[in-house]
Amino acid sequence: MSITVDVVVPVYGNWSITAKCLDSLARQTMPHRVILVDDKSPDDTVERVLAEFPHVELIALPVNSGFASACNSGLARATADVVVLFNNDVVAEPDLLEHLIRPFDDPSTGSCAPLLFRPDGKIDAFGIAADNTMAGFVRLHGAIPHKGLMPTERLLGPYGAVAAYRRSALEQVGGLDEGIFMYGEELDLALRLSSAGWKPAAAFEARGVHLGGATAGAGSVRQRERAGFGRAYLLRAYRVLSGIYGPRALLVELAVCLADALASRDFAAVRGRVAGWKAARRAAPRQSTAPDVDSSIGMLRSIALRRRAKL
Repeated sequence: MSITVDVVVPVYGNWSITAKCLDSLARQTMPHRVILVDDKSPDDTVERVLAEFPHVELIALPVNSGFASACNSGLARATADVVVLFNNDVVAEPDLLEHLIRPFDDPSTGSCAPLLFRPDGKIDAFGIAADNTMAGFVRLHGAIPHKGLMPTERLLGPYGAVAAYRRSALEQVGGLDEGIFMYGEELDLALRLSSAGWKPAAAFEARGVHLGGATAGAGSVRQRERAGFGRAYLLRAYRVLSGIYGPRALLVELAVCLADALASRDFAAVRGRVAGWKAARRAAPRQSTAPDVDSSIGMLRSIALRRRAKL
């Protein structure tokens, strides 16, 4: 089966990182088209792309509209069978795309996740999972690679740093929710794809290195606030607090906010959640569950996973 591929790279500044990403895409063994979406970068990214990567198709947005909106602009331009959302802080191995698209030979596959590493050699992500409260977790985050290592959490979909989607599946469920400025949008999309009957896949041989936090700053006030926004947005959109897992979700969120406030000496996580809850008034209705949610993740396991890495 001959599958065509478009790679959408949303960018907001950090040209040196973007250049390394584009270099790695140029070395791919799989034919593809690169669509770079500049989200009104504060630097000279647009000029540098035009001068140094003339083969890249460029979309220059007039205003900074957020990660989800930038991705959707690229998805609207895409025409290939498979569209790969690709963060500019990822450096891909030459055969990443070649391995990543193989699971799409199965017509029921709607998405695929690669195996991403951190610069220190530990695993950054092998897709994401979610519990019954619609909290998302990065699988194998921080794990040391070794023979036979496998995730224990059920795969829900790809992690946002590199995420491959069947374009027809995206057209069915819609793209990323632009109400979520950053963090949580790939979890929401994975839940909607699962609810629509599309199956997630993971490609162990598709590999790259994810720097992480290059745009918002890992652990920064901005990052924690926007992560809190996304969490509260999904809590309301999926009506979690009014369901049977509502008390559990509320208890965990209170504990997380308290721990974050004590550790950071600010209320960024709380501010983000308040803003996200208010913004979700305009969210389209969602199904309250999805087939690929991992019901085996109990409350204590959920807290442990959240301490390790959360969406």
